[in-house]
Amino acid sequence: MASFPDCVNENDIAKAKLIGELLVPLAPFDQKSGHEAWTVAFAPNGTYFAWSQGHRIVRLMPWTKCLKNFSMGQSGEGTNALNPRCLSQQNSEDSLVISVVGEPREHTIDCGDIVWGLAFGSSVPDKQSRCVNIEWHRFNFGQDQLLLATGLNNGRIKIWDVYTGKLLLNLMDHTDVVRDLTFAPDGSLMLVSASRDKTLRVWDLKDDGNMVKVLRGHQNWVYCSAFSPDSSILCSVGAGKAVFLWNMDHYTLIQKLEGHHNDVVSCEFSPDGALLATASYDTRVIVWDHHKSTPLLELGHLFPPPSPIFAGGANDRWVRAVSFCPDGRHIASLTDDRWVRFWNIEERAPQAIASLSNGVCCAFSAEGSVLAAGTRDGSVHFWEFPRIVASLQHICRMALRRIMTTQQVEALAIPTPLSDYLTYKVI
Repeated sequence: MASFPDCVNENDIAKAKLIGELLVPLAPFDQKSGHEAWTVAFAPNGTYFAWSQGHRIVRLMPWTKCLKNFSMGQSGEGTNALNPRCLSQQNSEDSLVISVVGEPREHTIDCGDIVWGLAFGSSVPDKQSRCVNIEWHRFNFGQDQLLLATGLNNGRIKIWDVYTGKLLLNLMDHTDVVRDLTFAPDGSLMLVSASRDKTLRVWDLKDDGNMVKVLRGHQNWVYCSAFSPDSSILCSVGAGKAVFLWNMDHYTLIQKLEGHHNDVVSCEFSPDGALLATASYDTRVIVWDHHKSTPLLELGHLFPPPSPIFAGGANDRWVRAVSFCPDGRHIASLTDDRWVRFWNIEERAPQAIASLSNGVCCAFSAEGSVLAAGTRDGSVHFWEFPRIVASLQHICRMALRRIMTTQQVEALAIPTPLSDYLTYKVI
């Protein structure tokens, strides 16, 4: 079985440049379960990078500091491997200076249990709590406050102040592992948690972490969830073949997307909200037009592709994670065959590849120039993704699709080729 189509020569595919690593020294006891970097996350404002480095620990690193130590844009093949424990010791001498000038500080957080999910959230003052009857709140989150939510093995969710490392809230209602967390991108501090207890729960942090709603529908573990850019739709996936779409104004199930042949483990919307990418153990990433419930593109990782009856079995091409680049044109996928693939949504073959063993998660930086991937040994690897100036056509398409559904575009009195381009039918 091949990793790439017969028409593609692996040697002709560009190799993504490894620019840095965050390594955690392994002690003998680290060989046991619990040391995996199950999740990595970038702060939306570009200030911090966070990852679960195993054994209950979350590291918060100033992103500009990471970039200074990495080899971005430099000649040569070498990369910098940063030991976070050593970095912490080096920073102790500068802590007073950092606190005076107000620059981001590095933090080590002991969450008390294995960390499975991470999410950054920030507040917009004019986004009020949905619980309008409550006039007093314990917490009044300001516009300049950045929060980090951590989902734990014991079912708890802990909310931290990123700039101080202080624990703010302890949310307790799940009865099993909190596998994934996602904040609504509208600044409302609405948090959704996905759990192995087969539910998604919606929390209002502006109401001191009050649980607003329980979303039921999954028959098995829920692995991942993602908000659309306008926060109106939530996608959730789990141990099952269906992709769930929820209306987050009314907390109701909109529809299920059918097309995968094995568990769906990762999902993410495009920056304009027009597309939805889902990754599955069936060796595929499917890019959907979720407005019309139709698949637009399939990105294969096994050739020839497995038939539906065999796609449900174990193989070395399970897709573990998918991430949409902020440029809206590229996708990264992470697979058990030890490859990270960078795709252009207008092509059927990877644009670039990188070698990675035991990868379990990935995420693009806020500006889209770097992809971070976490591994089973608790380390993180970073690749530079070439920034390509988007065409004016694509920029206009993204601007339009942020405010219009596929059906609304199709109703416009415009030529068919233009309509097809705006609805991504030409990818």
